[in-house]
Amino acid sequence: MNKKILFLHGFFASGQCVPALALRECFEGRAEVLTPDLPIHPKEALSLIRELIDHEKPDLLVGNSCGSFYAQMLAPVAGIPALLGNPHFRMTEFLKPRIGAHEYKSARKDGNQKFVIDEALIQEFAELESVQFNYCNPYYKDKVWGLFGEQDTLAHFEPIFLEHYNKSHHFPGGHTPTADEVRAWYVPLIEKMLMEDVL
Repeated sequence: MNKKILFLHGFFASGQCVPALALRECFEGRAEVLTPDLPIHPKEALSLIRELIDHEKPDLLVGNSCGSFYAQMLAPVAGIPALLGNPHFRMTEFLKPRIGAHEYKSARKDGNQKFVIDEALIQEFAELESVQFNYCNPYYKDKVWGLFGEQDTLAHFEPIFLEHYNKSHHFPGGHTPTADEVRAWYVPLIEKMLMEDVL
């Protein structure tokens, strides 16, 4: 296939999270799956993703949760289709009850597992939330797909997604997919997006 996929993990995760590892395993020998550790600060994360897009030229963005928040903003700007797994379009609502010190749920390459959610970080996300759909355009209505877990207790944003995009899919899982759910639901949609030339 010689395709390249850029996976963007969720807020508490890393490039070594379960969905990232499962995607790498599933596409081994068929497509390269890039799974970077994203910075905690959203503008830094977007900047890193843009650098990776410019340098690696991926064929598809795949996100989960906060990673889907980023993928949605960048897909039409960079001209790359995206699969948004359980997109969290209101990260400020997610962060406000979680102010304080935390640890990432999967290992990060720099070895730093600790981070802090504070008002300044929430404000950074608020600024991006207010403009996150500014680059939507009719051409991308069928090039950004959504995948929503029916047991997701954190993000319920399919109605907002459908205000901007047409292709919505469901899977019988929660907010963060297991390796089996990635294989059963994410991989076939990714294959379809790559093979059908949604690009």
